[in-house]
Amino acid sequence: MSALLDIRDLTAHYGDFQALFGIDLTLNEGETLAIIGANGAGKTTLMRAITGIARVTAGTAALNGKRIDRLTAPDILRAGISMVPEGRRLFPSLTVEENLLIGAHVRKGNAFWNLSRIFELFPVLAERRGQPATALSGGQQQMVAIGRALMSNPSVLLCDELSLGLAPVVIREIYAAFPTIRESGTAIIVVEQDIGQALKIADGVHCMMEGRITLSGPPCELSRDAIHDAYFGISHA
Repeated sequence: MSALLDIRDLTAHYGDFQALFGIDLTLNEGETLAIIGANGAGKTTLMRAITGIARVTAGTAALNGKRIDRLTAPDILRAGISMVPEGRRLFPSLTVEENLLIGAHVRKGNAFWNLSRIFELFPVLAERRGQPATALSGGQQQMVAIGRALMSNPSVLLCDELSLGLAPVVIREIYAAFPTIRESGTAIIVVEQDIGQALKIADGVHCMMEGRITLSGPPCELSRDAIHDAYFGISHA
């Protein structure tokens, strides 16, 4: 089976600064991958490189067998990759519903995700659809950001630090939506600093440090010691 998203030897720069070093990553249909690592490990840069925001300087990224690493960010979105950015970045002057509808502007024809299905996924948003998005709680704003990304009906959903600053009960509520998202046909890559949460929801985990992947595998095969060592760069050699 060919990979849905196939990344090979990906390198990225910010100006003269090299931020990613030879990243290899494969995402199959229906999978959830978690990217973990400390602040500055390169997790967000990897998301930005996949979506065309950060400059890819070497290597390849392919979606459904077609190269996307030289496409613009809008073209990558149209191809089927959507991101929930760190910090949510909602439009403060727009209502919940208007923020959601912005995500649908690249959608073509009929597809699974629409306003009704987003409101089924997050019922509280239906109740507050006419309110300014920034009047919502942090967790509810995160739901709007996820809904907005889903409105483009992506093949791949990238989620950057969903749980940052949220209470554990809210985090559980947000992650409870993942099975439905996967059943809709969307594969997921989630960046998480919360290692425990990442291990609960992922089929595969990649640990990053200093722009490199230091450990990969299914959660059931990765010991806590191995994850700790990869996370902090500890070597026993």
